[in-house]
Amino acid sequence: MNSDVDNTVASFSETAVEGTTENVVESMDTMQDITQFLLQLDALKHIERRSYITGGSRLENSAEHSWHLAMAAWAIATYFELPLNHERLLKMALVHDLGEIDAGDTFLYAPQRSEAHLAERQGMQRLQNHAGHGISDLVAIWEAQETGASSEAKLIKVVDRLLPFLLNINTKGRTWQDLGVSRSQVAAAHAFIANEFPIIHHWIYVQIEHATKMGWLIDE
Repeated sequence: MNSDVDNTVASFSETAVEGTTENVVESMDTMQDITQFLLQLDALKHIERRSYITGGSRLENSAEHSWHLAMAAWAIATYFELPLNHERLLKMALVHDLGEIDAGDTFLYAPQRSEAHLAERQGMQRLQNHAGHGISDLVAIWEAQETGASSEAKLIKVVDRLLPFLLNINTKGRTWQDLGVSRSQVAAAHAFIANEFPIIHHWIYVQIEHATKMGWLIDE
């Protein structure tokens, strides 16, 4: 361990043991709030999505999707040398599905999809108001990725559509087949990517044609 790390650890340790009994009680109350907030975040692991993980053994959960979204967006931004703020991009990816802790996941092709953001926004506000969280701009970051038009928000939207599509291709359209999804539905849901990221959209188009030919998508 280097000297800087040693000094930091020592500083934290001194802070933890210094002070009056009153300060120690206050610190315990603070840690109770913080740990309860961390458990609130852990609840995202219990939200099942409609996509199967690679291999098809089970459904993906929203926490896994959030991690995958963050890594994929970062990887794509770096690979294509996109002029983005990587810190902002990663923060947007990490908060992207937090509202689902309360609202649950809404399937992309569900009739109520257009209203999903309302319940998610309420969930984000609840997290923002939690005593144990210290991220003052949590809701603002969520809003920026949900309704914003920044380059970072646009990439998040593209990758958020790409990943479940990729999982469907990997599992031979299992979710599409289970829920009777059509070619036209998938094409429409991904059409905006043609303007935002043509190379990704072309790949998706080719895969839609293949999935239709294989019978994974209803041809209509």
